[in-house]
Amino acid sequence: MAKKPQTDGAFQNLKASIRNQKIDRLYFFFGEETFLMNYYLEAIKKQLLDPLTESFNFHRFTSENFDLAEFLEAVENLPMMAEATLVQVDDIDIFKLNETEREKIAALFQDIPEYCTVVFTYLTVAWKPDKRLKKLWEAVEQNGLPVEFCKQDQKELIPWISRHFAAQQKRISNELCAYLIEITGGTMTALSGEIQKICAYSGSDEIKKSDIDAVTEPVLDAVVFQMTDQISAGAYEKAFQCLGQLLKMQQEPLAILGALGSHFRRLTAAKCLQELGKNAYDLQKLCGIPDYPAKKLMEAARRMDKAFCGRASELVLETDYKMKTSYDDSQRLLELLVLRLATEARHG
Repeated sequence: MAKKPQTDGAFQNLKASIRNQKIDRLYFFFGEETFLMNYYLEAIKKQLLDPLTESFNFHRFTSENFDLAEFLEAVENLPMMAEATLVQVDDIDIFKLNETEREKIAALFQDIPEYCTVVFTYLTVAWKPDKRLKKLWEAVEQNGLPVEFCKQDQKELIPWISRHFAAQQKRISNELCAYLIEITGGTMTALSGEIQKICAYSGSDEIKKSDIDAVTEPVLDAVVFQMTDQISAGAYEKAFQCLGQLLKMQQEPLAILGALGSHFRRLTAAKCLQELGKNAYDLQKLCGIPDYPAKKLMEAARRMDKAFCGRASELVLETDYKMKTSYDDSQRLLELLVLRLATEARHG
């Protein structure tokens, strides 16, 4: 389960190190919130490097040019006309190196020079430490700081969104901030791009919902949420409109089906938690999701019958099997699924 950044000790440790100008020697950055990751990478860079000598003291390796000998040399290189060096390594799974290379990396982690900071970043490669490789894992655990950059919760995102609109001389309500979080999936990376588009489109100082809808394409999960809400409310024509919207967005039928299945599983979990007297925070912990979708799921679960949620999951599985084993058209199978879900909701 993803840790929440505001309670993650490693994340707070990183922020304190930058604030106190005491950058550590070794970091491992990973997580889906790439905007935050890049923000803190730049903060480290700004603190350690002088623009005039950066080309001498900043060394970057990727999966395309990584060479262990060159990496080891870069770490040992003395800073030129500066006090520090920075070495960044992108998408290299150190646990998949051969034994000799792992031993060299482990030895280096134990003795990184005081003037050097090394940051490993993981964007396209997952950060999955193999703790069975004890020598390397112990070197990471004793000397490095793994920092996960997760999606921020709504309480952090709303003021952040407001500040970014204000920087463009635009005002936006908290309600529209929450709406924007919902339809974009809530990552800062996605939000920053959409904010730029909305500001460029809007001709007034006050952002309206129509401005957002005009230029922002909702993510798959957001439309699926709307579709299931329409089904539970008995608005079947609107549910079909949502399905049509997804198909126009050229979403693959299997991807739509997968999102539906995931949504109903979370709704079932929310329903069970409600029966136990639990709240949205408990759903957050169980499913590893931010606070806003957890609250929305709990609200939706109150409107749905537990038996319907279970039956909906069964129908999704049946449709999945048919898509993968029959020659029937996948789009038609999705349409039939929505019809069957509507029927179940009507009688549930």
